[in-house]
Amino acid sequence: MVDLIVPAEQAAELKARAVGLPGIQLSDRATCDLELLTTGAFSPLDRFMGENDYRRTVGEMRLGNGTLFPIPVTLPVDDPSAIELDRDVALRDSHNELLAVMTVQEAYEWDLTEAAEEVFGTRDVRHPLVSEMHRWARVNISGPLRVLRIPPHHDFTRLRKTPSETRARLAGYGHPNVVAFQTRNPLHRAHEELTKRAAGSVDGVLLLHPVVGLTKPGDVDHYTRVRTYEALTRHYYAPDRVLLSLLPLAMRLAGPREALWHAIIRRNYGANHLIVGRDHASPGVDAAGNPFYGPYDAQEVVNRFSDETGVKAVTFNEMVYVPDDDRYEEVTALPDGATTASISGTQVREEYLGEGRALPSWFTRPEVADILAESHPPKHRQGACVWFTGLSGSGKSTTAEVLTDLLMEHGRQVTLLDGDVVRTHLSKGLGFSKEDRDTNILRIGFVASEIVRHGGVAICAAVSPYSATRNEVRAMVGSERFIEVFVDTPLEVCEARDSKGMYARARRGEITGFTGIDDPYEAPQNPELTLDTVRNSVRDNAHRILNRLVEERFVRAPAGELGTPSNGA
Repeated sequence: MVDLIVPAEQAAELKARAVGLPGIQLSDRATCDLELLTTGAFSPLDRFMGENDYRRTVGEMRLGNGTLFPIPVTLPVDDPSAIELDRDVALRDSHNELLAVMTVQEAYEWDLTEAAEEVFGTRDVRHPLVSEMHRWARVNISGPLRVLRIPPHHDFTRLRKTPSETRARLAGYGHPNVVAFQTRNPLHRAHEELTKRAAGSVDGVLLLHPVVGLTKPGDVDHYTRVRTYEALTRHYYAPDRVLLSLLPLAMRLAGPREALWHAIIRRNYGANHLIVGRDHASPGVDAAGNPFYGPYDAQEVVNRFSDETGVKAVTFNEMVYVPDDDRYEEVTALPDGATTASISGTQVREEYLGEGRALPSWFTRPEVADILAESHPPKHRQGACVWFTGLSGSGKSTTAEVLTDLLMEHGRQVTLLDGDVVRTHLSKGLGFSKEDRDTNILRIGFVASEIVRHGGVAICAAVSPYSATRNEVRAMVGSERFIEVFVDTPLEVCEARDSKGMYARARRGEITGFTGIDDPYEAPQNPELTLDTVRNSVRDNAHRILNRLVEERFVRAPAGELGTPSNGA
C-alpha cells in the first residue's frame, strides 16, 4: 500500500516552501481523490494519472503496467500556462488550505468525447458526470505527491478509518472472509436481510461501507444516511459480524466499470467479496428515458475479473416481504402465487415521506423511519427549481414573475433569479463569451441548488443557451427537483418584442456573440415543459407550470382548487 504523507519534520519545511509556489485549488472531486490516493484506497495508483496510465485506463481498463484499473483518476488544470514541468505546485482545498505538493512531471490533453464514450458508454449530458466533464479543463497534470495532511473532516470521526485501519479492525474479528456493501442510500429491511445473508453465506464479516464523498445529485445527504447505519448496526447486527466505516469516494456513476472499481477499492480495505446489486452505480435513465446500463451488467463485469481482483461478487435477486411468514425472501425462491409486499424507492420518497406518512415497520426499522422523517419533510415543503430557458425576449422573465406570485399565493417561499438582475449583482463584471456565460449560469445554478436544499423554490429565468451547462445545473440541483421550462418563442417574434434594440444592434454587427444571431441557442431535447407564448397568454402559461408543480406535489392546492386561471383571466 502507498503512504504519501511526509514525516512531521519534513512537513514544516514543505509548508514554508509552498508559500512561494504556484497553487491549484482542488475541486471537491479532486480533494476526495487526493485523500484516497494518500491512504492507499486507490492502490496501486499513487498519483493523479499520467498520460500512459490515463490512455490505457480509458481504452483498456488497465494502468500503463497492465494492472487492472477501470476508472481514470486525473487532475485537470484551468491554466496550464502557469505550470512548469519539473517544478512544484501547491495543492490546496476549497478553503485554500495546503494539502499537498506535486512535482509536475507531465501535462497532457484529454478528449471529452473519447472519455465519455469509453468510460461511461454515452455522450448524453443527462449523465451527471458527462455533464460535469464539459466543465473540466482540457489539460491534466501528473507527478509524485508529498502530502502534508489528509483533507480534514469534523463529522463521524470515529467512523472514518483508512484502509490500513480498516484491515486491522477486520483482522480482529476472527472470521475468514469479508463482504463489503457499497451503499449511497438508507438501508431498509430488505437490505438488512441480504447483507446478513451475504456475510453468513461465506462465514464472513460485513463491511458496511457507505460513500460519504460525492454521490448522485439529489441523494439523501450522508449525515442522515450515516445516522441510519449507526442505528441499524447498534440494534440489529451481531457486533462481531459487522464493521461500519465511511468511504470518502467521489463516485463516477459509471455502472459496470464503477462496480469493478468498487471491488478494487474494497480489496484495499480488506474485503474479498462485494455485494453487487441490480443497476449498481447507475445514474438512472438517459434523456430518452432509457437506462444507461443493463441491470446486471455490473455483476457480470465483477465476476469476469474476480480472479484478477481477488474479490468475488455476491449477488441477489429482488428481496420481497412475505406477510404470511413475516420474513423476507428472494422472489425467485417463492412458489408461484405467493403473497408478497414491497415498496419501491420512488414510493418511499413520494407516497410515504413525501406525504408525511410513516413507513411501515415491516419495510424499515422504526429508528430508521424516525431519522428519515426528521430530515425529509412532506413534498409540499421540499425544495424545487423551475428553470426557464429560451431566447432573449421569449417571455421567460414575465412568465417567471407571474409564477412567483402564484406560488406565494399557494404558501411556497420563492426566490426569483432573473438573468439580468443576477448580472447586475452576482455576476457583475462578466462578459458574454461562452466561458463567461457558462460561469453566470453555473452561479445561478449554485444559488438555486442551495435554495432547493433548504426547502425553498428557486425560479430561474436566463437564456442559458448551452445544453451541457443546463444539464450540469440539473445535476447540481438534482433531477427529481428540477423542472426545465423551454419558452419556445420564434426568433422573429423575439426580435419584434425587443424594446432594448439588442437584436437590431446584433444584426448591424454593433455587438457580437448574441444568442440567436451569431451565437447558437441549443434548444432542450426533453424539457419537462414547453411553452408557446404566441398562442397562449403569460397567465395561462404560468398556470400550466403551477399545475405541473401541483401534480408533482411541490405545491399543495386548497381542496377543490385547480391550477387553472379563472374565467376571463
